[in-house]
Amino acid sequence: MTKVEQRIAGPERAGGQGLEHHQEESGNRAIVALLTDPVRGEQVDLVMTYRRDAGDIGLLSPSIPQDEREELRTGAYEVWSKRGMVRFVRFLDPAGAYAYREIEQVGENPIADQDPTALSTKAEELEAAARSGFSGTDQAKAFIEPEEMSYPLAYERIAQLFDSPNAPDIVISPKSYAFGRQPGQHGALDAVQSRAPLIFSGPGVITGETDTICSHVDVTPTLAKLLGLPLIDGKDASGRTSSERGVGPDVYLKRQDGRVIEEVLSGKGDGGRPERVYILLLDGLSNSELKERLEHDRESIPNLARIIERGVMFRYGVFATFPTITWPSHNALGSGAWCGHHDIVNPTYYLRQTRQVVTPQGSIWETGRYLSDEVETLYEALHREYGKWDASTGKGVITASLNEPCGRGALHATLERRLLVDGERLRDVARENRGDTNPRWKEEGQEQVYRYSATDIQALSQSLMLFDSDTQPPPMFTFHEFSLTDAVGHDYGPHHEAMLDALVETDKRIGKILSVLDRRGLFESTLFVISADHGMAQTNIELAADPAQAVLDAEVKAVVTSPLIYLLDMDVSVEASADGRTVNVTVLENEADSSGEKPAVAGADVQVIGAHSRVLAQAKTDVFGVAGLPLPVGEEPNSLVVRVEHERFNTRHLRLDATNVVEDPRAVLFDR
Repeated sequence: MTKVEQRIAGPERAGGQGLEHHQEESGNRAIVALLTDPVRGEQVDLVMTYRRDAGDIGLLSPSIPQDEREELRTGAYEVWSKRGMVRFVRFLDPAGAYAYREIEQVGENPIADQDPTALSTKAEELEAAARSGFSGTDQAKAFIEPEEMSYPLAYERIAQLFDSPNAPDIVISPKSYAFGRQPGQHGALDAVQSRAPLIFSGPGVITGETDTICSHVDVTPTLAKLLGLPLIDGKDASGRTSSERGVGPDVYLKRQDGRVIEEVLSGKGDGGRPERVYILLLDGLSNSELKERLEHDRESIPNLARIIERGVMFRYGVFATFPTITWPSHNALGSGAWCGHHDIVNPTYYLRQTRQVVTPQGSIWETGRYLSDEVETLYEALHREYGKWDASTGKGVITASLNEPCGRGALHATLERRLLVDGERLRDVARENRGDTNPRWKEEGQEQVYRYSATDIQALSQSLMLFDSDTQPPPMFTFHEFSLTDAVGHDYGPHHEAMLDALVETDKRIGKILSVLDRRGLFESTLFVISADHGMAQTNIELAADPAQAVLDAEVKAVVTSPLIYLLDMDVSVEASADGRTVNVTVLENEADSSGEKPAVAGADVQVIGAHSRVLAQAKTDVFGVAGLPLPVGEEPNSLVVRVEHERFNTRHLRLDATNVVEDPRAVLFDR
């Protein structure tokens, strides 16, 4: 049999993400702490990383065949849990696409179940909760244990994260019910928090229901095709351009991780294409909740029902990027690139080169600057082809981002502070629509929900003005964020009866948009997309869980922006003299700074330790990070350990040959 060569493909852009030799000790400590902490360890589902140079770290199981051992030494992705661990590699298959292969397993493979159809209804969620030992009738107590979970597209969604230099060293996925103090949460890898609704409705698509499985990054190229964009010489999911792959232009976007969802296209050619696309993004709305409301309360949401009835609904929804959180997810949907490629990897993350924590979600305004230049948004792609609207010539198109975290390139972008509507008139229109807010939010003291309702009024008002203008054309592409459903899901719970009130209120706003489109004769030529940025799971608020903090509790030095963990380590080189009398130790920060150099660590305590933990020599590093120490010539070199300690970094223990002195997590977690 001929063996087909498969090229291993680790992280696309190295920038310190994942674990390497100098982080083996702290990384192993962190993995163990996260899964064994007496309190937080019970809240963690998965601990994930990419480990480089695996052949140098002593973690190779003797049971692994020699050819796979060589493969593993190039680096591998790791997923740890209390149930077991799996290591897998990503490679380019013969067709040139990314594929994945497991190369080591201890105990259970914790993400073996990647069934995208699992837990797709509210009833299935309740059944899984009952099997987990929790309530199968009370949604507020229907918590689901990992053994009952599935992790759709897990290998791809884990691997993509570590393609970004902004990615962490370690990322966790909490148990679905174990994060925060709010009744509803999201961010994890599991199906419940990853699945959002998806409906296409209008010209160019079929009607009914489809079992097609897809992700957010598939939506964008589908819309690009429907809007008539040409194929270009861009990068596909493997990070290589068409020309680099030896083919003609075959993608629609600068970086296109997804595919066109051909299964839902009507195939009517140019005559069936929409003139415009309108994404209605109901933030945080789970697919199972929308399906439940359509089945039992359809008359309460007539405008959503109107759109859905003339379109195609994805039975199993659509799967978000990982982490399943607002800013990464919105920008994946808006660009067709996973968050590991568009680089907004979390609402808050750490930039290694500048030693800064940045928070796009906390900043809210003008966050398009955080998006990688290696991707383009659908707004940018449309302007690339059709130009920007110019009132003096009447040429070009308008694109609109309404309260939408993905706004780079949009001609009208609320959060980028670019408005094509009159500010004074906008305030008047907003005042005219204040009556839509449900009084229960104020009456029940839900100030945050009330504020989100007011935010939605602002976005609605902008939409009404843009589509009812006599001086400019309607937007060709509108990406409209409705935030009320997310606020209610967080503060009441994803399946609380208040969610119906949130949907009714949102439906009224959608109805006002449809009325303008009807009056202007635009409805029938508009393709609507209904989706959300992620799902949402019921949280056990009694836990007040923040499991990533277990790393800091274990005194591992790190920057923690849950669920991401960035370890603070030292690059230590050890060189013993040829005559065995001295050792030279150089200590640098493990991460390069903005100059591309690793700064020296001055004042680090360096010790040579012999048998019975006896300190045989000690010194401090100088301003160049260097220390010289004597070695006892009568001691066996293999018995000596160099210990390096500094208050800002994790302590290192090395032998004279520079190998790390570490504990294998297998031995601690699985007695292997």
